[in-house]
Amino acid sequence: MVDAHRTFVIVGAGLAGAKAAETLRSEGFTGRVILIGDERDHPYERPPLSKGYLQGKEERDSVFVHEASWYARADVELHLGQPAVHLDREAKKVVLGDGTALHYDKLLLATGAEPRRLDIPGTGLAGVHHLRRLAHAERLRAVLAGLGRDNGHLLIAGAGWIGLEVAAAAREYGAEVTVVEPLATPLHGVLGPEIGRLFADLHAEHGVRFHFETRLTEIVGHDGMVLAARTDSGEELPAHAVLAAIGAAPRTALAETSGLALVDREHGGGIAVDASLRTSDPDIYAVGDVAAAHHPLLGTRLRVEHWANALNGGPAAARSMLGQEISYDRVPYFFSDQYDVGLEYSGYAPAGAYDQVLIRGDAAKREFIAFWLSDGRVLAGMNVNVWDVTDDIQALISSKAQVNREALADPSVPLSSLVAGRGA
Repeated sequence: MVDAHRTFVIVGAGLAGAKAAETLRSEGFTGRVILIGDERDHPYERPPLSKGYLQGKEERDSVFVHEASWYARADVELHLGQPAVHLDREAKKVVLGDGTALHYDKLLLATGAEPRRLDIPGTGLAGVHHLRRLAHAERLRAVLAGLGRDNGHLLIAGAGWIGLEVAAAAREYGAEVTVVEPLATPLHGVLGPEIGRLFADLHAEHGVRFHFETRLTEIVGHDGMVLAARTDSGEELPAHAVLAAIGAAPRTALAETSGLALVDREHGGGIAVDASLRTSDPDIYAVGDVAAAHHPLLGTRLRVEHWANALNGGPAAARSMLGQEISYDRVPYFFSDQYDVGLEYSGYAPAGAYDQVLIRGDAAKREFIAFWLSDGRVLAGMNVNVWDVTDDIQALISSKAQVNREALADPSVPLSSLVAGRGA
């Protein structure tokens, strides 16, 4: 009965916020649950925005976390289309854009991230796009279909996951695609040059043109329409539409103006939280793309911008708000689909952290597992068109044990045997 008089407010109506609300109810919380989102759509999942929905293979309704009627049945109060503009920690209130002030006993910040913007002339043209929200995907889906019909050119700034997935979608529509990337390979900072080159080859085989170690300097247009883009190498590239896919910045404004502890951008940015996802204020928690959490397993502070972190982090934050002992130590995970290549990546292996990339399988056929090793210990693993191995890869990472490298590279040796130590 104590719970009935308490109010838990969640700012951010994405996957993390929706799963947190669901978990509060499934764990028996009987007080008020208020979910605030600045978009008018009900909470949805983001992977389809650059995959199935963007490709035209999935319908719009497939992206939503719950059907619309679920929120009323679960007694979750929705404030959609209303941004939270002010956080008063002393009064324990969140103020919305229309002036509504909502009291909270516990607050969860799941405000996510927003696309980084190109800082060059021409970004205000109508043909310059970003991809973060459902509305962005709806517009871009129509643009790709039009480019495919008219043999038009899409220019993508950035060869990260979003840039490559959109490139694959655009080619499937029949559009011409050029990617401009300041580093030497795609996914350079995530996968390193060895594996990054494999993705360059994959996309080149499908007709994507790359300009590496190159930056855009200007987008050229007329009457609001994109006509071309110029680079720092002096080239003018054809373009009828431009996608800025240069990363995302955590949405920390509420936290910053209210004095919560933050992490500086050089270290990934975000709201600083401990392993229980609690901020520097004991009644405020943060989760998802905006949270820079201390990771007990990895021994570092980490901000993860992927679907699995929202899916699993939302429930963990809800349980922490309810007073349960939580140590959020899940191995980071994400997946991607590009053409006929599907992959899953587990772990964390930033540049400089590993001393070897080991391939198990046939990289030329794109049926392999890549392992990033440090002193014989697995930091990360990525399975490409090889399935049902994620649990074993994550167990290898979690064990922190040295493994026999020859056995690790041998597809005939079950990964489970290495996890158990029999291959060491």
